Amino acid sequence: MTISRRQLGLLGAAGATLAAPALRAQPREVVFAMASPLSGPWARLGELSVLGARFAVEEINAAGGIRALGGAQVRLATVDVGDSPEKAKTAAERLLAQEPQLVGGAGAYVSSFTLAVTEVTERAGVPWLTLSYSDAITNRGFRHVYQTSPTADDQAANALPTIMELARTATGRAPQTMGIVMDNTASPVSFTRGLRAGGAERLGVRIVVDETFTPPLSDAGPVMQRVRAARPDVLLLLPTAIPDIKLTLEKLNEIGLGRGRLPIINNGGPMGSPDLLRLLGKDLLEGAMFITATWGLKGQEAMIARFRERTGEPWITQDSLSNYGHMMILREAVERAGTTDRARVNEAIKALDLTSGPAAAAYPGQRVRFDERGRRIGAPLVIAQWQNGVPVSIFPRETALAEPIWPRR
Repeated sequence: MTISRRQLGLLGAAGATLAAPALRAQPREVVFAMASPLSGPWARLGELSVLGARFAVEEINAAGGIRALGGAQVRLATVDVGDSPEKAKTAAERLLAQEPQLVGGAGAYVSSFTLAVTEVTERAGVPWLTLSYSDAITNRGFRHVYQTSPTADDQAANALPTIMELARTATGRAPQTMGIVMDNTASPVSFTRGLRAGGAERLGVRIVVDETFTPPLSDAGPVMQRVRAARPDVLLLLPTAIPDIKLTLEKLNEIGLGRGRLPIINNGGPMGSPDLLRLLGKDLLEGAMFITATWGLKGQEAMIARFRERTGEPWITQDSLSNYGHMMILREAVERAGTTDRARVNEAIKALDLTSGPAAAAYPGQRVRFDERGRRIGAPLVIAQWQNGVPVSIFPRETALAEPIWPRR
């Protein structure tokens, strides 16, 4: 049998017509990114961040991928930002070079690293979400950067009155004196600026010891001896790396101020890391409180159970929970945009106003909506506390999983 040239052309056209729907049905890959410190003193926290993002991506794909894109599967690209802003900037540049189809991303963790990474992603027009606290991150007029956490200034403004009320409710007396021990990374610097500039004094609290160090801390002895001499009613203990938290808590115990004898307030998720329980034991952690972007709250029990089963982690931390939310926000934006075009996805993030769905599940009782600077509107102060070997949320009271316990000296 012979086939004419005309018949061959008709067959080819028919074949193309039949193949076109199949080709269109092939899901495209959607690339989200996670930039975290996976080496150096913040490596464990970076690992927890990646676990949360990966958990979200697995759930997105298991639920059918990005439905607006024909079931496109999401791929998570990870990059190690190392242990300095310079390394973080280089990592961001490498990420963009290696992933030209990148739709959006999250992370950097340490505020100083986030500042460096977002300089790069902003120039490229990549929507970027972060839990980092420093106000400077969203004070630069950037159009593609979003903070889901309350900023350090907001936390500082709300933290001390809340802490005072917790103490007053538990003991009948508010703290009169305060100590500050912190590292010099961007978040603690921002958090304490207002306290030093009169915020503590306006609430009737006198700062009696004020120490700042450059991480990593080699010897906590001299710093903690000054705390012992001052004997503050409450100590703001603000290292951001787990090794430094370990050193300072061990030294506090050595000088007789550990094991709940001195009320301790930390700012940030590192204080709730599962590694601290292994390194220090529950007795040295008992009663320690920490302010955080988010923590396990009422309404998240089923999701937390899935996370624990999937990862083997004993609980979900701020790092995992926030980046679960970040991936879900990106997913929601891509669904609404119906495209992987970064500019349209970015506009979709700006238009979000969510109270339900997978993205909102990361922030129960709250809205997912951003203001003109990229800050999540109404992001609340969250406080967790170590109780019997587990860090549990104690504030806000309406969504907390436990009642606060104020250490009695």
